[in-house]
Amino acid sequence: MPTSALDAAATALLAPPAAAPAPGDPAFPFATALSLEPLLAYWQAREADPNPGLALLARAIARQAARTPGLRGPLADPAVLEKEHDFLETIMLAVFPTATVGSAISGAIPPFRRTSFYYTPRFAEVLLNRERTIKQPLNLDQASTEAYMTRMAYQLILHRVYGVELPAAGAIIFTVPDYRIGLYRHYGVGIDSSFVQVRVVGEAPVLTPAQCEQLGHQRHDLAVWRELLPPAHFVLEGFNVLQLVDVTDQEVLSELKYDLLERDVLQAADRLEQIQEKLRVLFSRPALQLGIAAYDEKKKAFVDFGRKINHSFLTKQVQHSRPDSGFRQIYDRLLRERRPLVLSDVARADIPPDLRAQVLELGIRSAILALLPYGGDTVGLLEIGSPNAGDLDEFDLEKVAQFVPLFAVAVKRNAEDLQTRIQALMQEQFTPIHPTLEWRFVDAARHLLARQDEGQRGAEMEAIVFEDVYPLHGSCDIRGSSTARNEAIQGDLIEHLTLAHRVLKKAAEFRQLPILDELKFYVNKHLRRLRQGITSGDELSIYESLRREVEPLFEYLAQHTPALRPVITAYWANIDPRLGILYKRRQAFERSVTAINDAVGAFLDEEEAKAQAMFPHYFQRFKSDGVEFNIYVGEALVQDRPFDRVFLKNLRLWQLLTMVEITRRTHALAPTLPVPLETTQLIYIHGQPLSIRFRQDERQFDVDGAYNIRYEIIKKRIDKATVLGTGERLTQPGRLALVYAQTREATEYREYIDYLQDRGLLEPGVEELELEELQGVKGLLALRVQVKIN
Repeated sequence: MPTSALDAAATALLAPPAAAPAPGDPAFPFATALSLEPLLAYWQAREADPNPGLALLARAIARQAARTPGLRGPLADPAVLEKEHDFLETIMLAVFPTATVGSAISGAIPPFRRTSFYYTPRFAEVLLNRERTIKQPLNLDQASTEAYMTRMAYQLILHRVYGVELPAAGAIIFTVPDYRIGLYRHYGVGIDSSFVQVRVVGEAPVLTPAQCEQLGHQRHDLAVWRELLPPAHFVLEGFNVLQLVDVTDQEVLSELKYDLLERDVLQAADRLEQIQEKLRVLFSRPALQLGIAAYDEKKKAFVDFGRKINHSFLTKQVQHSRPDSGFRQIYDRLLRERRPLVLSDVARADIPPDLRAQVLELGIRSAILALLPYGGDTVGLLEIGSPNAGDLDEFDLEKVAQFVPLFAVAVKRNAEDLQTRIQALMQEQFTPIHPTLEWRFVDAARHLLARQDEGQRGAEMEAIVFEDVYPLHGSCDIRGSSTARNEAIQGDLIEHLTLAHRVLKKAAEFRQLPILDELKFYVNKHLRRLRQGITSGDELSIYESLRREVEPLFEYLAQHTPALRPVITAYWANIDPRLGILYKRRQAFERSVTAINDAVGAFLDEEEAKAQAMFPHYFQRFKSDGVEFNIYVGEALVQDRPFDRVFLKNLRLWQLLTMVEITRRTHALAPTLPVPLETTQLIYIHGQPLSIRFRQDERQFDVDGAYNIRYEIIKKRIDKATVLGTGERLTQPGRLALVYAQTREATEYREYIDYLQDRGLLEPGVEELELEELQGVKGLLALRVQVKIN
């Protein structure tokens, strides 16, 4: 039940207030008095309530109030409340319903003061100290708290006296210690002023409509409020009701979001300690231990976060273990099931014995292990552990699911930042400045040296920005490269397992070893699954098992069973001696991709030299599963040479001619490839000039400004574009697609298409297409033409 707290602290707080402080003083500036009059008025208004029970109670309260005049008016002596405890309990039913007393976190305070004279048990537990005064929140200083209270009081005065209501003050969060678990909790605090009356002392200051509007616009400027509404003119009588709601989970998740979005958050151990502390608060587990491991999909291994930083408490203990270790088995299980693993009691959990021993040796008795997925990749492993069995269980997975994506983004961003630093270092060491732009870097270096010579020790390199340059973008993409790569891997795995099965079957004819039957079963199981399709992790797990379990047995059989040597020799004849795996189809695929990229890249480099002769420009070329290139051209890029749009038109026609020739060459190349791959060609038309900036950290140019970022976004997404209403991929082998956003941007290219059709390089006809909406991009259009192959 609620409790009356009448002690020395309350007596001090209920004493008559001191004079209003001077402007700028953070203390609360208004005279206040505890009074039950607003509450008694509430009950008086219900004496004729339609609810007979409520009306009966209200009339009984009125009779009792008449017999206790000491409770009327300002209560200068708190002892009156103690004397009339039962009556206080009754009238407080209007504010503290009996049904919610056990769960509510509520307390009544003299107007905007820091002690409570009536409160629920949870309120006392959460917010009151031993003197029953309100604890100072950990996240706010006293000046901030008083300023918030002052603003609320002024808004109440403006509403009650002048009839002007401003939007409610923003929510305030109290962070207070929880001594039971040695952590802290966050509470949203609502301050109800329904039972606070404003009494005007003397004449109320006059406010014009313009001044009222001024106060609304300057809600946080208390000096303005004090000038227009001097505190000495107002007395606040009654009491506030503080209502607290536990918002710890929401606040911690919000804090984690901002923490994990910061750069370098995983580059320092102290930052991880702060994040670990937040998770301890979220789970209410003061001994919770957090571990994060980054996973490199290409290396198929756990890696440091850079600078030899490893935050994992588990993988750093087992990362050098054998491939058949318990940890590897559990990690493979996580990859297969794609859901967190909960070890409520490690000592009894169904996990490999070696892993159980390692985890227990770390002092972990319960744990949750969760993959960190990012798109289709796995970027890491999240580890949460506790020294107490049962601290973590299935019920905690809902919380885990809320922050796993945040950690995945942080790990992915760290990996990208690390890769960026590596690329910048490589460019610094090996990549020269583009000759067209070298003059600008020379000027910037000269300016920097001049400032340093003048004594400006902290001088930095000036920004290198080229404005009003026109972009051209083209790409030659290998159609279905991901599918072809997976099919090659799948085919090699099937053949490798088939060869291994042939040896095992032959060996069973000569040697009666139970292990032969077990290995044949293993091989057949994987063959059946592979014929249905390949999944993430199959390649690594199968090759590791063959290398670890099967091939050592072949060596033994070859030594002790001469009749098996021919079939074992045939097995090894199919294995790549350098890689130790069967590498036929993938090698053919990689050779095909390399042949296409080399042919396209060489042709582009040859033609680009001719294009530079037309007008100097900045050229970038990238290789992956295909080749793409960017061109930026404009007067800002060159020194002492005028630019005319005729040069831009020349480059655009050159671009179109080049893409047509690439289409013809890759088509002719296809029959000669080990894997007959097809290519698709795409041009993105962007008619407006933009700015590019040299990014010092990455030693490369990128578009500059929020508006220009849209160009990059579209450029990265249009290769997956589909035709509106059909779902057909825009890019098709043998055709050239040109994407644009504004009709006027395509007019110039239509003229070039007519010209190339007249020359017999393009087939007659032009498809005019609308594209399906891409992520964050809609309204794109396209032209598509058939290249004349022969």
